[in-house]
Amino acid sequence: MTTVAVLSVLIFAGAYVLLATEWVHRTTVALTGAALMLLLHLSDARRAFFEESTGVDWNVIFLLLGMMVIVAVLRRTGVFEYLAILAAKRSRGRPYRLMVLLCVLTAVASAVLDNVTTVLLVAPVTFLVCDQLGLRPVPFLIAEVFASNIGGAATLVGDPPNIIIASRGDLTFNDFLVHMTPIVVVLMGVFLLLCRWLFRRQLVGDPERAEAVMHLDERQAIEDPRMLAISLGVLALVVIAFVLHPVLHYEPSVVALLGAGLLLLVTRVPVGEAMREVEWPTLAFFAGLFIMVGALVDSGVVGGIADRLAEVTDGRLGLATMLLLGGSALLSALIDNIPYVATMSPVVAQLVDQAGPDGQVLWWALALGADLGGNATAIGASANVVMLGLAEREGHRIGFWEFTRYGVVVTAVTVGLCVPYLWLRYL
Repeated sequence: MTTVAVLSVLIFAGAYVLLATEWVHRTTVALTGAALMLLLHLSDARRAFFEESTGVDWNVIFLLLGMMVIVAVLRRTGVFEYLAILAAKRSRGRPYRLMVLLCVLTAVASAVLDNVTTVLLVAPVTFLVCDQLGLRPVPFLIAEVFASNIGGAATLVGDPPNIIIASRGDLTFNDFLVHMTPIVVVLMGVFLLLCRWLFRRQLVGDPERAEAVMHLDERQAIEDPRMLAISLGVLALVVIAFVLHPVLHYEPSVVALLGAGLLLLVTRVPVGEAMREVEWPTLAFFAGLFIMVGALVDSGVVGGIADRLAEVTDGRLGLATMLLLGGSALLSALIDNIPYVATMSPVVAQLVDQAGPDGQVLWWALALGADLGGNATAIGASANVVMLGLAEREGHRIGFWEFTRYGVVVTAVTVGLCVPYLWLRYL
C-alpha cells in the first residue's frame, strides 16, 4: 500500500473507533476526519466537493434537505398526530402488533419512495404513537430502519445504491420487480418474526393507556385541513416524480428541492420556521463521511479490494456471486453503501461482461449485499444515520452498539437467506 493509502486507512479507522465508542459526537468525528484528509492532502477541494466518485454526494444531501423541509410543513397540519392515533387504535395498543404495522408501512413506502424519505415521514408518527401508549420508541425506530432498508431493496427507486446499479447495468424498474421483490417479501416475513424475539423484553404495553387511546378521535388532530390538502398534493407529485425518474430524468434531489420550494411558496410557511426543523448535524455528518470515504476511494483502497475480488473468482460465477454478496454486506456495514456501490459497480460490470447472459446474477448479489449489509451498523446506510439524528433530537439517543447488536443479527439472517435464493434461482 502507498503512504496515501495507509494514512487514509488510519484516519478512517480512527474515526470509526470514535464512532463505535461514542467518546465524541459523530458529527464532530466526521468533520474532523474530513479535515484531516484535506489537511494531509489525501483529498483536496476539487475531489472533495466536485468529484462524483470521491466527494460529497450532493444528491443525497439535497434530497435530505428537501424532504426535511416538506416534513416540517407537514408537521404543522397535524397529520402525524392523526396517523399516530389511527395506528394505535388499529393495533389496539399492543406493542408487537403496532411494530408489525409500522414496519410493514415503512417497507411498502420504502419500495415507492427512497428509504431515507420514508424514515423522515414515519419517525414523527412513531414518536407520537409511543408517547400516547407510554412505550419507549427506540425499538420501534430501530425496527423501522431495518424494514426501510429491506423494503427499499425491492425496487429501483427504493434505495440509492439500486439507482446506481440500474444505471451501470442498464436495468429497468421491472427488472428489479422480477428479481428483487420476491426475496424481499420473504425477508420481510422472516424479519417480522425475528422482531418478536429481538425486542421481546421491550414490547410490554400499558393496558390503561391503550384503552384511553381507543376513545380518541383521530380526526380532531388535523389542525389545518387546507394546508394538509396542499401538502399531500405536493408530496404526491414528489412521489410520482421519484417513480418516473427513468422517464423524467430528474434526480431525486432535484425533485425534493422543487417540492420543498413549491410547498413553501403555496403554504406561506415562514422559511425560518421550516429551516429550524432541518437536521443540520446529520447533513454535516454525511458531508464529512463522504469526504473520508472519498479519500479511501481515491487512494485506491476500495478499488484494490474490488480488483482482488475479480482476481480471486477468476471467472467462476458461483464463487463470484457468493463473495460479492458477502463482501458487499461486510463492506456496506463499515462504509456507507452509496460510495461503496459507486466504486464497485464498474468492477461488477466487467465481471458481468465476462460471464455472459448468466452474469446478471452478480448485479442482484451486489444489490442485496449492499442494501441488506447497511443494516449491520449505525452508519451502514443513510437511513440509519438519519434515524439516529431524529431520535437524538427528540431526546431518545440510540447508541452505536445498541443499534449494531440488533443490526448484526438482522443482517446475518437476511443475507444468509439470500444465499439459497441466488444459488437455486440463478446458479
